[in-house]
Amino acid sequence: MLSHTLILEIGIAVGLVAIVGLIANKLKFSVIPFFIIIGMVLGQHAPQIGMVDLTFTESKPFIDFMGRLGVLFLLFYLGLEFSVNRLIKSGKAIVTGGTIYVLLNFTSGLLIGWLMDMPFKEMMVLCGIMTSSSTAIVAKVLTDLKRTANPETEVIMGMIMFDDLFIAMHISFLSGLILTGSSSFWTVAGTSLLALGFILAFLILGRKLVPAIDRLLKEKTSELFILIIFALLFIVAGFSETIHVAEAIGALMAGLVLADSQYIKKIESMVLPYKDFFGAMFFFSFGLSIDIMSLGGAVFWASIAALVTMMGNLASGYFAAKFSGMKPKTSFDIGFTLSARGEFSIIMANIGKAGALLPVIQSFVVVYVLILSIVSPLLTKESRKLWKTLFGADPNSAKPLKKLSDLENNQRI
Repeated sequence: MLSHTLILEIGIAVGLVAIVGLIANKLKFSVIPFFIIIGMVLGQHAPQIGMVDLTFTESKPFIDFMGRLGVLFLLFYLGLEFSVNRLIKSGKAIVTGGTIYVLLNFTSGLLIGWLMDMPFKEMMVLCGIMTSSSTAIVAKVLTDLKRTANPETEVIMGMIMFDDLFIAMHISFLSGLILTGSSSFWTVAGTSLLALGFILAFLILGRKLVPAIDRLLKEKTSELFILIIFALLFIVAGFSETIHVAEAIGALMAGLVLADSQYIKKIESMVLPYKDFFGAMFFFSFGLSIDIMSLGGAVFWASIAALVTMMGNLASGYFAAKFSGMKPKTSFDIGFTLSARGEFSIIMANIGKAGALLPVIQSFVVVYVLILSIVSPLLTKESRKLWKTLFGADPNSAKPLKKLSDLENNQRI
């Protein structure tokens, strides 16, 4: 029987998330670490005030479900924003820089996993955690710093797209490795190939369905329009789950298909509030699942991993700037911006949790994400000052001062 305080608890949870969101915006900071922290602080050790249980024991299943919807909306919206054609047209610089970025971060995950003596499955999840940059934080940082029109921003977003494409493939691999519960190589390979086939089918055949979907959406009321979109999202995500492909991949594929719709702007505007709300609840529910007292053992390795990630991203930023023909100082802009970790790292950790992997993964990702989601925006803001401090000012950036004698010589000539 449901508690009579259920709705009140959910209301308080949403209210607390809103309050910390306001604080984050006031500080001009990413909201993601604030949502996670408030969940951890309340979580398993919060007091009960009157009839209100701040551990949210009764409402936690519902908050968890809202968090699950948050994953679907985050990936669906990413699919709407993603463009394979744009990635192809972005050129050699982004593809090369993106490949180096993925290789360096994936190798870093292997190194940290080996040093932590992790089993193979946990190591593969760790590689995904350390390879997946946070699209949400990167976009917010670039907007807040008014760098969206800068030339390096196109490179950053291109590398993000490349990384997201890799993460989609890695999630499909993890689905076969972890979610099937099988240790057979052929079962894992079969599920991974099925996931790959599922992705390719949507990329190749999905566009052929767009005209039919557009006819279905034509001149529909807002109510029917959003019902049709949500039906497509949940059916595709649910179907992918039934064939042991992560539901997040299904949501991403649904977004990719609808990205070619003539109603894309309307779809984005209608889905955005749901993405923001349920996405916030996703981070909050993740925080609720973490026992803050269990994080001590992960602090050392997560700190080392954050440092390794930062160094690897600076290296990938250097190569991306070089291949793009940009000045070396932009490597700091690119590297520090891409170091942010958030939603996709947590999604990877949740796959590990669903597969009953070692709980150290959850503790690790909390500390790792908190460090980089806080440090990365700060370093990005000061990236140019840091470059100037370490390497000096660009000699070509300052115009030489003209002397009076120079002016007199010009007049004589």
